[in-house]
Amino acid sequence: MQLEPKDTTILLVEDDKFLVDIFATRLQSAGYNVIIANDGESGLKIATEKRPHLILLDIIMPQMDGYEVLAKLQQQDMTKNIPVILLTNLGHEEDVEKGLKSGAAGYLIKAQYTPSEVINKIKEVLEKYNSTL
Repeated sequence: MQLEPKDTTILLVEDDKFLVDIFATRLQSAGYNVIIANDGESGLKIATEKRPHLILLDIIMPQMDGYEVLAKLQQQDMTKNIPVILLTNLGHEEDVEKGLKSGAAGYLIKAQYTPSEVINKIKEVLEKYNSTL
């Protein structure tokens, strides 16, 4: 069963207010429900409490970095099946490898993707994830 955007909640974990505004606005205009966390610690807490359908997760953040958040999400039964797309400025091959090996459903480098392309990736990941349920 395919979820419609209006029935889909995305948790955006990002500490850059400018990017939060851009992505939250774009996701909301595409019909998604958006929850925002400004650091890794609050992102993990919100993910556990609200159980969103997908998480867009920055790596370099205060409190707890994205890799640590991803690892903790993977360790909890309530959150281990939530697809996570890492959305970051870290573009080295080893960063991408580490993210994907850690269980991320996708790895997007901010400078290389427009908000529209990020939304396309979200749709792709959600379709893949929903088809396995």
